[in-house]
Amino acid sequence: MRFGNFLAPFHPVGQNPTLAIERDLQLIAAMDDLGFHEAWVGEHHSAGFEIIASPEVFIAVAAERTKHIRLGTGVSSLPYHNPLMLADRMVLLDHLTRGRVMLGCGPGQLTSDAHMLGIPADEQRPRMEQCLDAIMRLLRGETVTMHTDGFTLQDARLQLKPYSDPCFDVAVAASFSPTGPRGAGKHGIGMLSIAATARQGMNMLAHHWSTWEEVALEHGHIADRSKWRLVGPMHLAETREQAERDVEYGIAEFSRYFSHILPAGPVQGDNPAEIIANNRESGFAVIGTPEDAVAKIEELVEASDGGFGVFLLFDHDWAPPAAKLKSYELFAQYVMPHFTGQLEGPAASADWVAASGTEFVDRASHAIGKAIEDHAAERAARPAT
Repeated sequence: MRFGNFLAPFHPVGQNPTLAIERDLQLIAAMDDLGFHEAWVGEHHSAGFEIIASPEVFIAVAAERTKHIRLGTGVSSLPYHNPLMLADRMVLLDHLTRGRVMLGCGPGQLTSDAHMLGIPADEQRPRMEQCLDAIMRLLRGETVTMHTDGFTLQDARLQLKPYSDPCFDVAVAASFSPTGPRGAGKHGIGMLSIAATARQGMNMLAHHWSTWEEVALEHGHIADRSKWRLVGPMHLAETREQAERDVEYGIAEFSRYFSHILPAGPVQGDNPAEIIANNRESGFAVIGTPEDAVAKIEELVEASDGGFGVFLLFDHDWAPPAAKLKSYELFAQYVMPHFTGQLEGPAASADWVAASGTEFVDRASHAIGKAIEDHAAERAARPAT
């Protein structure tokens, strides 16, 4: 299993946006140092919290500050873009990052964004599907002519092939509707399950997999669990009590924000104590210890009915910056190696040595004693001068 984050981001209004974006960049650089595998960066244009308008521009800066971590658009709102322009930018990023870029695709979450562009909310998903069709054809090297309500392409083709062979990773967002798994199956691409830890979202995981698998077979593809990414929020500390105290900093503002953009927000309540209590019941977010995080991911593995390839931390500003970074460090230190198989070898070696009792200590003592004796005998054997 691989690990990363899904960075919308969520920055409450009233703070310096320049510094907030800088902290986002610093977080990704820290994730690179901590061994996280990937980060996905969102696209939003209204409502004041999710303030990255162009994930491609952000990724270009983040790539210069990192060495290993892969960087994806999380997600590009396809109805807002001409597919040729978006595909062209992503291919350029693929070359600039030497193959570290990924393309996440979605219809656009904020209907206020769509409103500003004159796009009816009920047209966002159909237009996303049309745009995704065009992008995948372009990435395969086809010449595309399409005339839709959202865009026009006339003999469109890419100048450059992707740097990645044959192409960078592409994934489509999925929450509750079948749009995501249908798109993943049709095009042979990956899937980002955004609401995996919500009870309804978790209950849909097995159904989404079966839809993905069925549609993939219809189009000559094979659904690949390694390209399935599940997203969920966590804040970790040494104790649950400490974690809950940490999130009192910002979880209420997060809840108020979602009350204006979704029919039912991911966390419920009017104040931190109420939200935390409701979350204990719902299990949507892990606000606790690394052991709690391990248990939640294992629950997701079971719910997926066969496993998945990547778990992404749903990033947030619930805790102060220092506590947030500490949470990422605890996740990297204790949760990631649990699932990557890095703990068994050291533990087995430690158990083997401990089980030997005094055997190796006795050997070391004997070797030291023999070296002393040999030295003394050598000195004694020297002729007198």
